[in-house]
Amino acid sequence: MTAAAPHAGPDLAKTPGPPAASPPPSSSGRRTLRRSLPRVLPLTPALALLLVFLAGPIAYCVLIAFTDLQLTGQAQESFVGVDNFRRAFRDDAFLNAVWLTLVFTVLSALVGQNTLGLALAALMQRASKPVRTLAGGVVVTAWVLPEVVAGFLLYAFFRREGTLNAVLEFLHLPSQNWLFTLPTLAVSFANVWRGTAFSMLVYSAALNEIPKEITEAAEVDGASGWHRMWHVTLPMIRRSIGTTLMLNTLQTLSVFGLIWVMTRGGPGGKSQTLPLFMYEQAFQNSLIGYGTAVALLLLLVGSLFSLLYLRLLRTEV
Repeated sequence: MTAAAPHAGPDLAKTPGPPAASPPPSSSGRRTLRRSLPRVLPLTPALALLLVFLAGPIAYCVLIAFTDLQLTGQAQESFVGVDNFRRAFRDDAFLNAVWLTLVFTVLSALVGQNTLGLALAALMQRASKPVRTLAGGVVVTAWVLPEVVAGFLLYAFFRREGTLNAVLEFLHLPSQNWLFTLPTLAVSFANVWRGTAFSMLVYSAALNEIPKEITEAAEVDGASGWHRMWHVTLPMIRRSIGTTLMLNTLQTLSVFGLIWVMTRGGPGGKSQTLPLFMYEQAFQNSLIGYGTAVALLLLLVGSLFSLLYLRLLRTEV
């Protein structure tokens, strides 16, 4: 009787087969493209508009900044390289405009609008509803006014025969021509008066998000109002502060109509910020290439401020 041959089925089943073939990279890429295409197609018109109306003009301005293009008296412009930028840094009027722009931005945006907006928001948290409604309406009204209208109102307030001098004379105090003696301070006050509402609204929303239990616990522990503001409130709204500072700074760097209506950059360039200096060079002196170079330098200043604030916003609260 012969022995039965061993059954080889289970051993064969345990033998690993060849690895499954992975799909070729090209087919995987095509599948990813087919999945993302429906998401990208609706954005195509917006991207086209950005390229035509934003990236296109910016690229053209960069090109003009390296030429000697003029509005009048020139048949054809020529490429001058970085001569416009060298001319700017050798121009005392440009350096004066840079300094006045920084002073105007620090006084009216970083200190004025930010501090006053936070103070108003904190005070309105404790005020009654009628007071909040009245104060908010007055502050927001100044914000929604067109820039030219706000400029005329503040010009009428600070001029020699204006409201401020009338009040000072009524109080038997000395008066002066504020737009001539202190033009930078006058236009800074005007920008604070007009732009504080934005900071107040942002900070009011941020303060409303702070849990009352935290402030009440700090009050029970004996913390004074100033200590609660410094050690509890400000750290919790840190990101709102950074965002508000960035937006206020960028808005203030581009202020033109307000200063133009009040002082036109005078007297003697004492209130001429970079936007006004750029306008003077490009459209009054017809130096389009030089004016565009100044505009790019102003854009660089705004970009540096933005990078600084974005770096601060990355920090965890």
